[in-house]
Amino acid sequence: MANTLAYHETLELHELVAFASNALVGLKMKVRDVPNQELKNLYLTTIKVLERYIKELLQYFPRAPQREEDEREQPDASFFAGNLLGLTKTLIRNYSIAITETATPVLKKTLTNQLNGMIDLHSQVFNYMYKNNMYPAYDLSALIKNDVNNANKAIAKKY
Repeated sequence: MANTLAYHETLELHELVAFASNALVGLKMKVRDVPNQELKNLYLTTIKVLERYIKELLQYFPRAPQREEDEREQPDASFFAGNLLGLTKTLIRNYSIAITETATPVLKKTLTNQLNGMIDLHSQVFNYMYKNNMYPAYDLSALIKNDVNNANKAIAKKY
C-alpha cells in the first residue's frame, strides 16, 4: 500500500468530507427545532456518528498529494455556498436516477429539462464559489486544506 493517496481517491475523500461537514453543520443548526424526542435522538446520534466518521477520514488527508500554498481564510458564506453546491450535485444525481426509472415520455421530458436546469444552477454555484476563493478546484492542496478546516469547524460547532 502506497504512503500517498492516489489523486482519484483523494478527490473522492474531498467530496465525502466536504458533503459530510456541510451536513453536520446543518444538523447542528436544526437539532433544537426537531418536534419530538425520538426524532431528536436520531439527529443527535447522526451528529455523533458524522463527527466520528469525519475525524476518521481527516486522518487520511496528510497522505494526500500536496504542494505548498499560501493559507487562505474561508468566509462564513462558504458554508452556505457549499450547501447549495452539495444540494445541486445531489439533485443532479437524483434526477438522473429518476429519468432512468421513468416510462412516461412527457414526465421523462420534464425531468430531463429540470436536470439540465439543475446542471446550469450547479455551474452558477460552482462559479460563484471558485470566483470567491471558496472552492479551489484546480489546486488539490488548497482543496484539501479547505476540507480539513471546514471539517474541524463542523466538529467544533456547538449545538
